[in-house]
Amino acid sequence: MRRPFSQRTSWDRTPNALTRHLAEARARGVRLVDLTESNPTRADVVPDELARALVAELGDPRGAAYSPDPLGLPHAREAVARDYYGARGRSVDPARIVLSASTSEAYGWLFKLLCDRGDRVLVPRPSYPLFDWLAGLEEVELTPYPLVREEGFRLDLDAVARAVDERTRAILLVHPNNPTGSFVRRSDAVALEALAASRGLALIVDEVFGDYAHGALAPDRLPSFVGREAALTFVLSGLSKVVALPQLKLGWTVVSGPAALADEAIARLEVIADTYLSVATPVQLALPALLARRAEVQRAILERVRANLTTLDRALAAHGAGMLRRLPCDGGWYAILEVPRTRSEDEWVDRLIDAGVIVHPGYFLELDREGYLVVSLLPIEEDFEGAIDRAARALVEG
Repeated sequence: MRRPFSQRTSWDRTPNALTRHLAEARARGVRLVDLTESNPTRADVVPDELARALVAELGDPRGAAYSPDPLGLPHAREAVARDYYGARGRSVDPARIVLSASTSEAYGWLFKLLCDRGDRVLVPRPSYPLFDWLAGLEEVELTPYPLVREEGFRLDLDAVARAVDERTRAILLVHPNNPTGSFVRRSDAVALEALAASRGLALIVDEVFGDYAHGALAPDRLPSFVGREAALTFVLSGLSKVVALPQLKLGWTVVSGPAALADEAIARLEVIADTYLSVATPVQLALPALLARRAEVQRAILERVRANLTTLDRALAAHGAGMLRRLPCDGGWYAILEVPRTRSEDEWVDRLIDAGVIVHPGYFLELDREGYLVVSLLPIEEDFEGAIDRAARALVEG
């Protein structure tokens, strides 16, 4: 009998071990603190008054009219160039900006732009697992390349070069990486751009966490790939992280590189975007006002992240007995813990659930070996302090 559904949507939807154990713990009435929470609207991180004021900006009466522009309304693209990148000391031409409903949608558009069925994109490991789903929906294959843990999760340029073959179309970076928080070194960026240019590849650079460095970057770290011209480059970001309002659904892509390639990319992206016209008018109208207050939002998030990072280090020092350590990170919202390999990651996760704490096993974020757990740094500080203290004790007690 003919099957009615596509092969690319034939996912295994069986609940994983973590989901099953969480359901069992909740059924037993275990009070759980979720140290995987990364949704800023659930972490009480942005003051309510500020969040309400930002959302109220969607009420511009001009939003009652619909006059779409495939690449995004001109004044909204100008706001991204002027109020976001200009404020960060970056010169960006608004004509090289494409608005989308999210960075996830932007990935889909870029895979359509760059890849035919069965073509390949190189992706970092570790990283968050979203790319597998997005690539599968576009029938694009992913080829992993490693970040070297012993060198602060540095880009492995030799491994990237070896992974390129005749079907490779792009190299994807998350910058800073999620969950490692590592920024690309300037020298590695130059070498990567040279490789991409020589092999006819594009760079796709996800910079959604770019505003969340934990302190001043080391001089050898590259703050952003925006505006670099050596290779065709697409830099992604959006309101989900920039103003911590993912529900507003607006992302953007900045296109740079050799002029002829960038112009052709914009022309083709305009056709793709015109097919969807997915970005809502009200959020585009509100964009200048939203970006004008981003510093308040980011200050609150950075204060939370830094406070929880300090609490985490204090708990590991007090209870870790030399058995636990946090891996260094330059930025982002996550921390990676190295734990004893006396249990599997799944067993440690189960042990912590029984102690009332939810964490991610390292393999969820594609760390390459056993012995790592990943926690979010966004939870409410009081909750985080109690939970990480219990977690550290449980990990040492075994």
